[in-house]
Amino acid sequence: MRTALVTGASGQDGQHLCRLLVSKGYRVFGAVRPRADGISESRSGVVPGVVPLEVDITHHDAVIAAVEQSAPDEVYNLAAQSSVIGGETNRLATAEINGLGAIRVLEAVRDRFPKARFCQASSSRIFGGEPGTRTEQSSIFPASSYGAAKAWAHGEVVRARQVGGVHASNAILFNHESPFRPPHYVTRKISAAAARIALGDSTPVVLGNLDAIRDWGWAPDYVEAMWRMVQHPIGDDYVIATGIAHTVADFCDVAFAHVGLHWRDHVTTDVTLVRSDEPAIIGDASHARKQLGWSPTRTFTEVVRAMVDADLVALSPAHEPI
Repeated sequence: MRTALVTGASGQDGQHLCRLLVSKGYRVFGAVRPRADGISESRSGVVPGVVPLEVDITHHDAVIAAVEQSAPDEVYNLAAQSSVIGGETNRLATAEINGLGAIRVLEAVRDRFPKARFCQASSSRIFGGEPGTRTEQSSIFPASSYGAAKAWAHGEVVRARQVGGVHASNAILFNHESPFRPPHYVTRKISAAAARIALGDSTPVVLGNLDAIRDWGWAPDYVEAMWRMVQHPIGDDYVIATGIAHTVADFCDVAFAHVGLHWRDHVTTDVTLVRSDEPAIIGDASHARKQLGWSPTRTFTEVVRAMVDADLVALSPAHEPI
């Protein structure tokens, strides 16, 4: 039985990855951040079958203790301040968690279990510049504090691999969604609104820039890619993306059409929600296809419909929360 340590285990990707690893017979330790109110996230946000660990990755000793307790063969660092907007309002915390936090985990692994394989959840936000397609060789020029912190961690993973001899990989993840996406994200706002309105609530959903462009994929596919990176004989960096661009309006169109509605009848915009957007970029996952045999299993339309279906179930009067 192989052992894996997953940080950020209660997040969207953490839950999907933990489910995948448990299904493959791993012993999985899931690290989650202790809550200030004293109510453990481990009781509500970690997948059944996973051993929960409360770890604040801004604390060096706590990270070392988690690594020593789990004694992992594989480590997946998914812990992050996940909001780009939040990253701008609290730059220090973003740098501390997304940058230095990732480095703490990497260093603890390298010092205590140097033969363990490491995967960092990097991000398309490390790229900037003009709109277009990005590969692993594209220039790193982040346009946000979130992207800058991710770029810092990304570079340290490359250095650990090239200089330190660690089996370390960066998963350069473009946008990816699922029903586990938190409700304040625009994708869940849309899918939940479509479900809610289909069930009889006529309150419109208020959004910002409907023309914002993203390369959206299916989250379970993306964590599968991370697992494949760790199984590959050598560590490397991989863009994980669909290579197809869609707008927020496209997301609305598919979501509302799935429940027999026209999105323009139920969506309003608020200029205060429109923010300076990052370049419209898509990812070229050719390297992952060639080296890992990875490719997306769901189309954009299938992703959106799956999210709406999940929200229909969750918002149904007959639904009982688990």
